[in-house]
Amino acid sequence: MKKFTKMLIIMAVAFGLVACGSKSSGSTSDGKYKIGILAPAVTHGWVAAVAYYAENQAKALSAEVEYKIYTSNNASEMTTQLDDLKTWGAQAIVAFPQWEGMEVPIKEAIDAGIKVVNFDIEINADGVYRVTGDNEQMGVEGAKYIVSKIGTEGTVVILDVPTSGSVAELRKKGFTETMAQIAPNVKLLTYATLFTREAGLSDMSDILTANAKIDAVFSMDDETSIGALQAISEAKRTDIKAITGGGGSQEYFKMMPENESIWIASALYSPDMVADAVDVALKVLKGESAEKVTIVPTEIVDRTNYKDHLDANSPY
Repeated sequence: MKKFTKMLIIMAVAFGLVACGSKSSGSTSDGKYKIGILAPAVTHGWVAAVAYYAENQAKALSAEVEYKIYTSNNASEMTTQLDDLKTWGAQAIVAFPQWEGMEVPIKEAIDAGIKVVNFDIEINADGVYRVTGDNEQMGVEGAKYIVSKIGTEGTVVILDVPTSGSVAELRKKGFTETMAQIAPNVKLLTYATLFTREAGLSDMSDILTANAKIDAVFSMDDETSIGALQAISEAKRTDIKAITGGGGSQEYFKMMPENESIWIASALYSPDMVADAVDVALKVLKGESAEKVTIVPTEIVDRTNYKDHLDANSPY
């Protein structure tokens, strides 16, 4: 009887050790959580920096996380990579679905029990978590910044990007509504452009020719702003006191202290927000509380604080 009881105790302890040492069928042998990362295959710019910051965060969490990161050129390639992550045993996937057509494979991953954290571009699938920036708040903060530099009178050019859909719509909405509240006497002139420095240069050159006096420029993107600043410099204009931007370009940051005659600012919609998406994935796997939608607040960067945001290794 004593031998039988002793055997039961040994079996119970052994079972307890096995249970404690296993997080799920997808865990590694050392108990780490398996997180996959899907991002577009771009070698430069904002989109490229998403993969860079996602991998940095996964490495920082290496004590708890084993990860695989894939980059793709289209929806078909990203779908294949998602299947590879499922085979690998991913328990969570952080996906930046730059390509259309990802709704079905992501929904299939969720149905298979994988936690999916959707970064930036929204995927319409039940059960997905989402991490994104605040486009409307970027416009709000841009308006406050410009008024702080030029006051409540003057002329401000809005560099709109109608081809970007809701991105520009929300940024413009935040800007115009805030300006109407805090500086209703400021004259707003709207011109269409693109999120590229080439368009910023070309369109701003035409705008400067058409307007003899401009006090500030509300630009929604750092790349556009870089081009616009070149146009302002080439035209030798000294009337413009402030220009905004958006995104978080390292090149743009470095221009801020070099231009003392004009306040250069960027409303952050930084690719490093993807680190929050990796954090959400880990929280969900650990059973901790996580919001279904995480909106990362924007921050204004200018010559007073740009050093806090420099990263020599960032591709953007």
